[in-house]
Parts: sequence; C-alpha cells; structure tokens
Amino acid sequence: MRSVLVTGGSRGIGLSIARRLVGAGYKVATLSRSQSPALAAEIEAAGGALRHFEADLSEIETIPEAVRRVKSELGPLWGLVNTAGVGADGLLANMHNSQIEAVVRLNTIAPMVLTKYVVRGMMAGAGGRIVNISSIIGSTGYSGLSVYGATKASLIGFTKSLAREVGQLGVTVNAVAPGFVDTEMTAGLGEDGRAQVIRRSALRRLAEADDVAAMVAFLLGDDARNVTGAVFNVDAGNTA
Repeated sequence: MRSVLVTGGSRGIGLSIARRLVGAGYKVATLSRSQSPALAAEIEAAGGALRHFEADLSEIETIPEAVRRVKSELGPLWGLVNTAGVGADGLLANMHNSQIEAVVRLNTIAPMVLTKYVVRGMMAGAGGRIVNISSIIGSTGYSGLSVYGATKASLIGFTKSLAREVGQLGVTVNAVAPGFVDTEMTAGLGEDGRAQVIRRSALRRLAEADDVAAMVAFLLGDDARNVTGAVFNVDAGNTA
C-alpha cells in the first residue's frame, strides 16, 4: 500500500483530499497543528488507513523532525500533497510586516522545505508524486489578496522548476489551482459575493472540495505517470 502525506488535512480541501485518497487505497498521514472533530471522525472510519501527526509548519526548523516521525510510522512516502496555507485579506498598504511574513512563511517557505525532506527519499527510491495546491488567484490576481496571490504564484514556479530537477529520477511534480471552492472559507464572501463568482463561472456554480481531491488522486496515480510540471485549474470555468 502506497503512503501519502497530506498537509493541512484537518478541514476543507485538505480533509477532502485525505478522504478521497483513503478511498482510493492509499495509506494517508495528515500533518497539521491540530486534529479537528471532522478529521477524528474520518480517522475512526478509515480503520488504520488514516493517521494524524501534529506539527506547526510555520515553525520551519521543526519540519525535518516532522517528516522523520511520519516516515518512521508509514515507511517510504510515495506522495506529498502540499495543501496547508493561510489567507490574508486586506490591502497591502495596510498590512503589518509580521502578517506578510507569516503568510509567506506558511504558504511558500514551509512547502518548499517540507518537499526538500520528502523528495530525497523519492529520489533514492522508486520515484514518487508531489502535488502542490496553488490557486487561480496566483495567475488572475484578486483585490485585497496580493500577498496570498504572490505565495500561490510562487508555488507554480516551484512546481515547474522542481519537475525538471527530479523528473529523470521518476518523480512527478504538478500543481492544482482551485478557484472559489464551496467551503467554509467562501462562506465569508456572503451571498452577493458568491453569486458574483457563480455568474462569471462557465458552469454557473462553485467547484467543490471533492473536485479538487479527485484531481489530486488522478495526479498521484499511475494514469498520470507522464504528467509533470503542469498546473490544473479546478474552478467550474471561472478562468475560462
């Protein structure tokens, strides 16, 4: 049974990814600061196929030990899904420097460092799969999300360059860019905001977290063995 590490798996898209991968036959470890009640319920239902490890990825120096703990329990990792991230609404001119730094640390530096320690094992073994969760905002932009957009754009550049570094060793690296997904985060848009997003989407609806999870599952599987360095929008046609 192949093992996959999913960061930010306690809620939203990360939890949907963990659930989908367990259903697809993977052994899954989630990595986040805490275990939500929803994740606890999934762990109980998974019958040993889903584990949770506590780690604060914003504390970069703790990442190597977190990876060591996961590998000691699950063995070599076939897949890594970098889902953990934080948003920061507000105009750049009004953001405190510490807030900018915190967003960049968790959304950009943490997944890069985590990938560094995971990909070493993939390079030494029989290959593997890395999937970075970006956002359409990384390419389209959105007022009030300039720092968040910058971090998500950085993951796209990271994906494309790393794919070239490790491809010859059998490791694929891809990115999934969700649009406005129907989760608790988009609930903050309010009815008018959600309606506006739906109107400008080709399918006239919001994508769902499980749509993103399905794309991740495809990229981790054997059918995607010749797909690398690519970015897949899952946005109900918002960018069409």
